Amino acid sequence: MAGKEGAARWRVLLVDDSADDAELTMIELRHAGIEADYARADSEASLHAALDRAAPHLVLSDLNMPGFDGPRALAIVRERAPAARFVFLTGAIAEDAVLPEADGVLLKHELHDLPGLVRKLLGA
Repeated sequence: MAGKEGAARWRVLLVDDSADDAELTMIELRHAGIEADYARADSEASLHAALDRAAPHLVLSDLNMPGFDGPRALAIVRERAPAARFVFLTGAIAEDAVLPEADGVLLKHELHDLPGLVRKLLGA
């Protein structure tokens, strides 16, 4: 998916406290032919560490995590890797939820829609 042969691969950072949910997300993208270098962060500290290693092209973040949340993850990514595209993946969204500006929001039970969104956001 990253383009021409020899080109660098996409870097996708999954911010999720659930290893199972992160794995399901990677499986869905790989199954759709989206090959990337995947990393996972499950806390604010591990998000900073992941951003220290490499700026991602795309961040897929859970909205609600114990002790950490998606809006905080978005703020950190916008500050440290402003070119990265950012999508919230969540189990549910309250009707009165006010979400900060992100490039997309997708419910986890609609992961089948994720490959199309990723292709659109990364221009691939």
